[in-house]
Amino acid sequence: MTTPPATEVSDASALRHQLVEQLRADNHIRTAAVERAFRTVPRHAFAPEVTLEAAYADDTVPTRHAPDGRVISSISAPWLQADMLEAAHIQPGHHVLEIGSAGYNAALIAELAGPTGHVTTLDIDPAVTGRATRFLTETGYDGVRVVTADAEDLPASLIPKGGFDAIVVTVDTWDLPWIGALSEGGRLVAPLRLHGYHWAIGFTKVKGALLSDEPLIVCGFVAMQGDGAWRTNRRTVPGTGVHLSWEDGTPLPVDQLALALSCEPTVIRTNITVGGQEPFDLLTLYLAGALPGFCRLEVDPDSDNRVLNPPPTHWPAAAIVRGAALARMTHERIGDGDDGKGRYEFVVHGYGDQGNLAAQEMAEQIEYWQRNHRGARCPHITARRTADHPSADTDHEPHVFAKKHTRIIVNWPIVPSSAGIRSTG
Repeated sequence: MTTPPATEVSDASALRHQLVEQLRADNHIRTAAVERAFRTVPRHAFAPEVTLEAAYADDTVPTRHAPDGRVISSISAPWLQADMLEAAHIQPGHHVLEIGSAGYNAALIAELAGPTGHVTTLDIDPAVTGRATRFLTETGYDGVRVVTADAEDLPASLIPKGGFDAIVVTVDTWDLPWIGALSEGGRLVAPLRLHGYHWAIGFTKVKGALLSDEPLIVCGFVAMQGDGAWRTNRRTVPGTGVHLSWEDGTPLPVDQLALALSCEPTVIRTNITVGGQEPFDLLTLYLAGALPGFCRLEVDPDSDNRVLNPPPTHWPAAAIVRGAALARMTHERIGDGDDGKGRYEFVVHGYGDQGNLAAQEMAEQIEYWQRNHRGARCPHITARRTADHPSADTDHEPHVFAKKHTRIIVNWPIVPSSAGIRSTG
């Protein structure tokens, strides 16, 4: 390994400590152990293709691209790595598995697990594991075991007796097939995909199930590859440029919706508002569990379908299919808001002869969420192995998502009645 110039080392150290101070100020680093790890591991050594400033920016560093230009491996943003490592509760001596390798995060985990710990980082791509091996060795973390394998089916030889104390997943995952590899009382932190959003969730294994006890964090990761990759269930309404996607649940027929989307919709206003910078991803998650036939709606940017006004832009819209009728949620700007960034009202559009009924059904659920859940604590997520419930039928069970290996149950705390107001506008 070539020794870098002293000035470069000094600059890197200053930038590293500056990043740590920022992460502490923003409450992403909350413990002395995680702070020490971030101050110790040289992030720039794992990202030699970018400048020191880019290496220590609070942002993602792409490290590998697919032939079509998609990012298929990266060093995650420091704020998200810090949040997930805090949630993992890694202690000295722990056996830890990381799924998704870039090297840097494995080095942070090695600092947390200490010299008596055992860290395994795994990736399906040999180019990624080769890179991780090289940089871990060059930075002195050659004690980390680097494995090339498909995480969907972990080799039994990797799993320590009694299971891993912690598993940290750093790729977008639609399912959680690793319950059996985790020790009782162990921690699993993963960006779980639920209806188009990635939620970084911290779980504890209790009596064979995973129970969340950390706030859900909306985040973004590169996609899982191999047998655990998410497969798109996308249907196109003929002649409209409108696409409907089902991530959890059975896709429904869509050909009959072409006529519905040729007519002006029924419009139902909810009088429920949101600020221009205020996320409403929890509402979308609630609707996905509450409404059978829930899907996500997108429109081709060059489509001339004028009925879908306004069309979805940044994110696919929440929608439901009811036979030959469709309803979708949108929001309309109704003012500047106190911060000048806009105030928006949730509005539901219904399409087809029975579109008014579908729109009313969706609007009622938005109002129910507002009244009972909007001001409550974050929902609790439970993951149970499908094998433990082989006869369970979850097609119409509210707030239960049936996946290949697990049943994901979302429990929504109720807001105190004094806080359950109908509108925040």
